[in-house]
Amino acid sequence: MKPKQYYFFTKPQHRRQQITFAMSSDEEFSLVIPPTTEETLESIKALINNYKKKYEQLIQDQEDLVACRNDQQEMAEQFRQRSVKLNQKIKEDQRSYEEQMENDKAKIKLGQQEESDLMEQMLLVEEALEEEKARNHHLKQQNDVFSAVPERKVAFTGLTGKDRQEFDMETNIVYPMEGGTAFITFEEEVVASKILKMQKHEVKVGRDCRITVEARPVHLMLPRLVEINSEVSSRHILISSLPKMEIEPMLNKLEIHFSKTKHGGGEVEKCEMLPDSWTVALTFLKSDIAKGLIEIEHHDVNLQEKMHRVRVTPFLNGKITNLVTKMTACPRTLLLTGIPTIMDRETLQDELEIHFQRSCHGGGEIAAFLYNPLGQHTSAVFGGPPKNTDKETE
Repeated sequence: MKPKQYYFFTKPQHRRQQITFAMSSDEEFSLVIPPTTEETLESIKALINNYKKKYEQLIQDQEDLVACRNDQQEMAEQFRQRSVKLNQKIKEDQRSYEEQMENDKAKIKLGQQEESDLMEQMLLVEEALEEEKARNHHLKQQNDVFSAVPERKVAFTGLTGKDRQEFDMETNIVYPMEGGTAFITFEEEVVASKILKMQKHEVKVGRDCRITVEARPVHLMLPRLVEINSEVSSRHILISSLPKMEIEPMLNKLEIHFSKTKHGGGEVEKCEMLPDSWTVALTFLKSDIAKGLIEIEHHDVNLQEKMHRVRVTPFLNGKITNLVTKMTACPRTLLLTGIPTIMDRETLQDELEIHFQRSCHGGGEIAAFLYNPLGQHTSAVFGGPPKNTDKETE
């Protein structure tokens, strides 16, 4: 048999307690003292309210913790975003710094290159300045030369044309001839052109002999453009205002006079006459004598048993700096080839001239004729006189 249980409530604790009594007999029982109903309800309400308040407080604390947690998470997110932005900004600043460094290096390199270029330009400018100074000095010397040219009498003969030439050049071309050839110059270009077109010509030589010669054009290399750079010679002087007398005695007296140191001269290397201008070119061995004589300009020299005042001016040396040539065919001169040596030179030349003078053979008046037999060496000299006419002389 199970023991009986009894329940009772005590007032202070308001809890149900179980009291078990053990009896000597087989029957057990429990005594339960029930509390007062009013006191129990009040205490329960109070306890409920107390727990409710605690619960509300816990809820409030929980909400506060959640809010605090959210704030902490939001703040952590903000810090994270700020950290990302700062890292990006640091990287951008680093990249910008590196780019700036590269730009600065490039600017420094460019500045160094510009400095080097400027130094080179300065050197070029200095060289150009030195060249310009030398050129100015050279032009000044030339100006002094042109202002101290030998005096010559001139006469005004009329107005000059627009196409006048500043320099008059005389042609002097040496043409080596082959054996068995002849140069023939006609008075008229038409005759030369006719003979050239016929090409082959049968010439009667003597009574029963005939030879065949061939007419060919003569091409000469002539200058088309000539540029000459002139400079004052340091060893030459030009002596003008000379009297008309024999050349050799005059050259000897001039050489003796200008070789003496008391006259400002020195040892003379060469003294030669320039007949076209009646001036004398005198050359010294040393290069420091001519300048002093030129500065004095007028010198008294014993000529023709009396003192004669001559003028000393600078001597110009010319150097060809540019030469352009052209091949030109002689309009009145032809080359005859294939001439055999069958008789003496003069007789054969006469026979050829007679043949090409006759109009029946297409010829005309001959201005010049030069024959070179086989086995001989002859040179023809071509000269060009004024008025655009051709003249060929030996």
